[in-house]
Amino acid sequence: MLNKSTKDILEKLKIEKLNPMQEEAQDIISSNSEIILLSPTGTGKTLAFLLPIIAELDTACSNVQTLIIVPSRELAIQIEQVVREMGTGFKVNAVYGGQSFNKDRINLKHAPAIIVGTPGRVADHLRRDTFITEDINILVLDEFDKSLEIGFESDMVDIVDSLMNVRKKILTSATHNIEIPTFIRLINPKYINNISKGASELEKKIVLSVDKDKLETLVELLSHIGNEPGIIFCNFKESIQRVSDFLTEKNISHGTFFGGMEQNDRERALIKFRNGTHQLLIATDLASRGIDVPEMKFIIHYQLPSREKEFTHRNGRTARMNSNGTAYILKWEQEKSADFIRDIEIEELEDKPTPKASSWKTLFISGGRKDKISKGDIAGLFFKQGKLNKDELGVIELKTDCAFVAVPAEKIEQLIEITNNSKLKKRKVRVYVV
Repeated sequence: MLNKSTKDILEKLKIEKLNPMQEEAQDIISSNSEIILLSPTGTGKTLAFLLPIIAELDTACSNVQTLIIVPSRELAIQIEQVVREMGTGFKVNAVYGGQSFNKDRINLKHAPAIIVGTPGRVADHLRRDTFITEDINILVLDEFDKSLEIGFESDMVDIVDSLMNVRKKILTSATHNIEIPTFIRLINPKYINNISKGASELEKKIVLSVDKDKLETLVELLSHIGNEPGIIFCNFKESIQRVSDFLTEKNISHGTFFGGMEQNDRERALIKFRNGTHQLLIATDLASRGIDVPEMKFIIHYQLPSREKEFTHRNGRTARMNSNGTAYILKWEQEKSADFIRDIEIEELEDKPTPKASSWKTLFISGGRKDKISKGDIAGLFFKQGKLNKDELGVIELKTDCAFVAVPAEKIEQLIEITNNSKLKKRKVRVYVV
């Protein structure tokens, strides 16, 4: 039975009811001190552990009470956003490399109840005593195996060793058969295993290419699929650049996402993908886990990863939450098949027109949550001043110091002319195309 505050949170998030894994997690996390939550990407793990954590926070405590460690900046930002959208009144801050340490210090001066961060940045804060740790009694290691894979073990050891009063540890992963490191010091953890239950309708298809570089075949495949959102996976940023240049030549709009990008560029690529400005994202395995992206009908392995585990995580971006999806494997006709590519049928491509450009564009607004600006204020600006109809206003994403909004591409110039330098909550804001 959900308590009243949980019902209120779900209403704010516009969620009718929890899925079976989330319901199971409420009971187990509330009544156990060591929990390992295994569930595929896209099944709602974040909400599954946040709801029972929020229920345990002490409103009278003025220090940090929960520390959530994540492998990527994107996941830190995503969880911070979810906590804020829950509207509980508890402060949350995300800390990660790539943003100013002094900015972190200012944000943490008034201690949040929850800190979400990457291992390197959190360990750095702990070494500098930026915040008090004595009231941290819940530690979450979200996608902990991914953090270990990418080299954060020593930072994670330092973090675990620094927290003296933790009474609840929650570990999550999207992977089966994971090894629990001894430094986390679990004695008798309770498992919530949703890996096998996350049975989604995933189809796998091989698409053969007569050319070794597969670029022409990629365009033929995108035309065959049509205007649907999806991710094209490459192994290296150099490959992403080649694919991006080729798609640009063919007037196929897309975003890119890989580790070497500036944090702002990575974040904006995801925003434009979420709001439909880009239907396609060309990415490395960085996009296979821990990012907030919409439902998608397909993913394409332009290059296969070297290991089956990465292949599985990439595939987990489609066919989520029991919906349908297809993983396409682009294969040069003379290429030797990987061991984990077995019994997969070949897809014959139909000759179809190249996908159309998106009908949406993204506008940047130079004011955000800290300026007391709400999504309603932004909607009002575009409805009243911009004269948009309700169906012409797309997704609004509100950040701490700025906002992003999707609008019809054909109205972009007139909207900028009308709304730029307008006042929102007594603040003059700039409006321009991202």
